[in-house]
Amino acid sequence: MDPDNRSPNQVVIVSGLSGAGKSTALRQFEDMGWEVADNLPLSLLTRMVDEAGEGGGANLAIGIDLRTRGFSTEQVLAVIDELREKGNDPVRLLFMDCDEAVLQRRFTETRRRHPLAADRPVGDGIRQEKQRLAGLKDAASLRIDSTNLSLPELKRILTGHFSLQRSSRLSVTVMSFSYINGIPREADLMFDVRFLQNPFYDNRLRPMTGQDSDVADFIARDPAFTDFMDQVEKLILLLLPRYVEEGKSYLTIAFGCTGGRHRSVCVAEKIHDLVVKSGYFANLVHRDLSDARTT
Repeated sequence: MDPDNRSPNQVVIVSGLSGAGKSTALRQFEDMGWEVADNLPLSLLTRMVDEAGEGGGANLAIGIDLRTRGFSTEQVLAVIDELREKGNDPVRLLFMDCDEAVLQRRFTETRRRHPLAADRPVGDGIRQEKQRLAGLKDAASLRIDSTNLSLPELKRILTGHFSLQRSSRLSVTVMSFSYINGIPREADLMFDVRFLQNPFYDNRLRPMTGQDSDVADFIARDPAFTDFMDQVEKLILLLLPRYVEEGKSYLTIAFGCTGGRHRSVCVAEKIHDLVVKSGYFANLVHRDLSDARTT
């Protein structure tokens, strides 16, 4: 990679709940060109950062969790403060989170042992770990909840926040989703379009999706549709250049309806086209259609 095309040297401490995606996150950091270390003893962490700086600088992603030698929430936060005081800035704390029920299922499906549940139910271990890591979660610069994230979505979010490539462009993701399957917790802006007339109750339209013209025409005939779209479009066009001015490089705009197949898909398609026509890079993700498109 061309050094002139990199961001300033950075340090990211990656922590979070067991099974929430910390190992996956570290692998993605490695794929993006970061130098990665996992479960480095806290007593060596500062030395590693210092040596990396003396050697010409490196972007470091360092995994820390309950297995880390010398671990305590207070000690981790103290080390982060020490690094910042020594001029290693930015130093960010990334926390990988997930709902308890999903974590239990992941451990059951993979037959992995939870580090705090060797001789007890996995749920007990998860709850104890949540308590012990609560301070890190509260102090995190960025929290990513992997409860409803697919692997490609997680990688996309990490790339959006931590890519070493400088970019003057704001990368926008426009997403549709089903409230039944949970809200996308990575969303920066979220709109509920369940107030629009629902094509689901039309037997002819029910098998179709918001990508079909007949469904889009049905939704557009709702008396509230035009006013809603006008207001949302004005808001988004107002915010996008402001986000660019603030240095934001990654934005997710999500639209939800009941099933995630008709109304949210239709609106997301139209907003995606608006964002692209306005000159921004945009991804289109229909989370609950298993359909994604990049422009």
